[in-house]
Amino acid sequence: TSVKNCYYSRSVGNLKKTWQSWAEERMEYQRLNPFSNAVLPDTTRLDIEHPEYGRPKAGTHTEERGKDAHKHLNKELEELCLIIKNIGILGEDGNTRVTFGRLFETYVTISNKLVGVLIRGRKHGLLHFEGEMLWQGRDDHAVITLVE
Repeated sequence: TSVKNCYYSRSVGNLKKTWQSWAEERMEYQRLNPFSNAVLPDTTRLDIEHPEYGRPKAGTHTEERGKDAHKHLNKELEELCLIIKNIGILGEDGNTRVTFGRLFETYVTISNKLVGVLIRGRKHGLLHFEGEMLWQGRDDHAVITLVE
């Protein structure tokens, strides 16, 4: 019986240490988490101007997933620009133009994210089109310009 009690107390002791360690790590995580409801006096808050504001911690899986997503989106944007070059009409100013309807017909078989990629392209100065958003049917005659 004494051997059994000794084993039991060791396993309970290990379980208690493990639980305590987890609880302390969780409290530290919540202390540093800007979205936590646990407002503690020494909670770290980054200033909006801080270079790490809105970015995942370096070396985390979140950072890695973000980098992978960024690469994937850039690849889609490059592919879209190539498609516009192939199906568009070269203007006298050296820029290639295509209507949204023609681009939609061509690109929809490749990806269902055309408008999102177009907006990203405009944000990065690669594309130009009028309006905030392009809608299939309504904006089929809208001209999209590939800025060279």
